[in-house]
Amino acid sequence: MPLEHAARCFVTTTAFAKLESMKYRWSIAPAQPELARHLAKTHAVSPLLAQCLINRGFSEPEETSTFLSPRLKQLADPFLLPNMRAAIDRLWLARENDEKVVVFGDYDVDGVTSTTLLTEVLRELGWSVQSYLPHRMDEGYGLSQDGVDNCLAKYPTSLLLAVDCGSTAVESIASLKKRGTDVIVLDHHQVSSPAPEAVALVNPQLSNGDQSNFQELCSAGLAFKLAHALVKDGREKGFPEALEFDVRPLLDLVALGTVADLVPLIGENRIMVPEGLRRLETTQRPGLVALKEVAQVTPPLGTYHVGFQLGPRLNAAGRMENAEVALRLLLSKSPSEAEPMAQALESQNRERQQIDRSIAEQVTGAVRAKFDPERDYVIVEGQMLWHIGVVGIVASRVLREFYRPTIVLGGDGDTWRGSGRSIEGFDLAAALRECDDLLIRHGGHAMAAGLTIDPAKLDEFRVRINEIARMRIRPELLQPELRLDAETELAQLTVERLDELSRIEPTGQGNPAISLVTRGVALAEPPRRIGKENKHVKLIVTDGVHRVEALWWNAGSSAMPEGAFDIAFKPKINEFRGSRSVQLNLLDWQTAS
Repeated sequence: MPLEHAARCFVTTTAFAKLESMKYRWSIAPAQPELARHLAKTHAVSPLLAQCLINRGFSEPEETSTFLSPRLKQLADPFLLPNMRAAIDRLWLARENDEKVVVFGDYDVDGVTSTTLLTEVLRELGWSVQSYLPHRMDEGYGLSQDGVDNCLAKYPTSLLLAVDCGSTAVESIASLKKRGTDVIVLDHHQVSSPAPEAVALVNPQLSNGDQSNFQELCSAGLAFKLAHALVKDGREKGFPEALEFDVRPLLDLVALGTVADLVPLIGENRIMVPEGLRRLETTQRPGLVALKEVAQVTPPLGTYHVGFQLGPRLNAAGRMENAEVALRLLLSKSPSEAEPMAQALESQNRERQQIDRSIAEQVTGAVRAKFDPERDYVIVEGQMLWHIGVVGIVASRVLREFYRPTIVLGGDGDTWRGSGRSIEGFDLAAALRECDDLLIRHGGHAMAAGLTIDPAKLDEFRVRINEIARMRIRPELLQPELRLDAETELAQLTVERLDELSRIEPTGQGNPAISLVTRGVALAEPPRRIGKENKHVKLIVTDGVHRVEALWWNAGSSAMPEGAFDIAFKPKINEFRGSRSVQLNLLDWQTAS
């Protein structure tokens, strides 16, 4: 081990000098001209769009057609989900026996939207329903024992429907069973071994290779599937409420939860999210109308508006205090009821932004003062006064600054709780398992995880997780990869071509926005700094014939290109005063070879 470690340190030292010259590692997808021509001919699209589809795993005619033209009728039978039949049967029994049902959710956007959806559907179909969201600070994440106790004290019930949590709550569900409360779990997170003894555990992680395994769905999507199953079964049973119920208006909530939860926009999500975004744009829900107004969201509405404007405001409630206000907002029935709550979320979001910026500045300042790129493969920082509701956001900010797996912790009484974010190639949850003896609790997945630790063990934990990372992370992985779809020329970048490329939208996790490369351009005129504090730069690039505007967001004090250079960018259509033109969002540049 010492010899291997020394060799790795040597490679790391020599690699850093090479890697610092560029912001990103450019990785251009291999061109497949023959396959692209065939796909282009089959679907009447350009070879450029065909290549972008191939890069996203589409080459077969049927699946490509479904991707380009998603339809709600393509959604799979909800009863293909594991244990869906058992869940539906138990819910019908509760309705027959006039049992009160409690929907127990989570405090993030996925948890709030799925709780809203199920509460709304069950009420309209004839159930007596209450909903409960745990308090992040007082009760912790998921179906905790404290959360369960407080929930049943407020809403005694014989049937609890846990959504976006519960797949690892073995002890809590066993406790509920002893108290005479059945539990249905509707969740997409990893299932523990042994699994909790719920009357129905509806989780796509339990799928056994079925073609419709629903692995991409978050809990909002699963809630929609349960609603679909209830309506479908209710219609077969002849219930009038089910015969009249239309599930399609629920898709605005599904789009909100799905995009905000960063699950892949493929499979069933590819079908539900586009329709959900259209419905979100014209929604009549008073809560969403008020939320869009405070967020200043205007049509056309896409994944950016959900991920960066609506989602953070809904999340702010759970991060700062309690997510109950976000739930009540989505369930509100009138503008007079909704507008004050939307304003409250706006205030909480501003407070959250101030707090996470302040903590991020403290963390980055502390790291800059001592950062050694050859030694510090994982950043671990904690302070007693740091707000545990925002440490995950701060970890993401610090990771972008230093591109290292980052864990940020805040005080929680005698223990500290924290969140970590990782880079591609380093499984953070697996690394925490190797530190199990130093941690009180931990869990998560490869790219994001949470932990609780005695602050006295923080230094030992920092040393160990860095030792693990130095053995696992190859030096080239310490520079972010920029995945690019294809090389193209400025002449190809017409408004008509960009309209065609937009057929892959909505983009997001699992379906990234199209990113391209153009070689050997030059500046047609001097760069111009724009925006608040001149943080951004407007460039006019040319190949000698064509001129195209490029925007370099958050360029800061970065050096400007000179001479001939290559650009990596996302193409977009700029609409201004009724005219449409091509604009490039610059991702990176390098001197032409």
